[in-house]
Amino acid sequence: MERIGGASVLVTGGSRGLGLLLARQCVERGCAVTIVARDEAELDRAVALLRRRARAHGAPDSSVSSRVCDVRDRTAVRDLMARTAEERQGLDVVLANAGIIQVGPAEAAGTEAFRAAMETMFFGALHTAMEALPHLRRSPVGGRLGLIGSVGGLLPVPHLLPYSCAKAAIAALADGLRAEESEHGVGVTAIHPGLMRTGSHLQAEFAGDAGREYAWFSTLAGLPLLSMDARRAAERIVDAVDRGRPRLILTPAARLGATAYGLAPSLVTRANALVGRLMPAAGRETAGTVQGRRVAARDDGRARWQATVSALNDRAAEQLNETDGHEAHRPTTRRP
Repeated sequence: MERIGGASVLVTGGSRGLGLLLARQCVERGCAVTIVARDEAELDRAVALLRRRARAHGAPDSSVSSRVCDVRDRTAVRDLMARTAEERQGLDVVLANAGIIQVGPAEAAGTEAFRAAMETMFFGALHTAMEALPHLRRSPVGGRLGLIGSVGGLLPVPHLLPYSCAKAAIAALADGLRAEESEHGVGVTAIHPGLMRTGSHLQAEFAGDAGREYAWFSTLAGLPLLSMDARRAAERIVDAVDRGRPRLILTPAARLGATAYGLAPSLVTRANALVGRLMPAAGRETAGTVQGRRVAARDDGRARWQATVSALNDRAAEQLNETDGHEAHRPTTRRP
């Protein structure tokens, strides 16, 4: 039986990518949805998209609202939860999805990349969870909290170490909170997606040899047999949270990797070392990071076959508010 229909839902990181699709899934199920992000312009575009979807399902524009909030600021998150609960007559479902992706060798990324990943993803999820729980405990239908981790948090991935470290902390947080909140009637779901076609390669930050890092990351994220359609992923995530499932790992490759690492961590670590040797070296571009859309604008570094393979991911970027709203991404293919 679906509980989520008609619920009051809040989605952090809801202005683009997976967060936008999670919000859309909830709108289509008749929920009152509040999306949260730091960028007001992104939020405005996302609200317009969601309200069109709401009208198509017979819901009023007022069923979709937005708030600007930096989830790294616990005081701001506390105010966000209180105001949203007051306006929506409570909170039933909270999906903590805010995140960043940094790609490149750990040495090139630097310790600041790890700090930024932890502050945005782990502490952002922690602030969201701790400030949402008092409201979720009062939900008449049973509160639901979904924390978006990653298979990268269950299986460390070379050249994604800041991301993996932060997601590993989220995994522990989700499993621990589920145990503690069961007596209060709040269901906590740990969600660990594998690669999804969300267009996130344009928003990711690349360190080291930015062009080559962008090339491998955007190609793998767009491979149809390795990555998952983001709409299908969002549907499964909302279903899992609705049913109060303890854990969801998305994509067969992600489940296989997580299982292998759990059963034979030493073997998988050795395999990871071989993968690491195939990754781009730090090169000369070691000062800071470059956003994916800037790499794409100057020369995305992909061979023609790579750009063709990742075309689905490029298309997703345009559809899921990952571009700047003015100019669609056009992948270059300068290399034969």
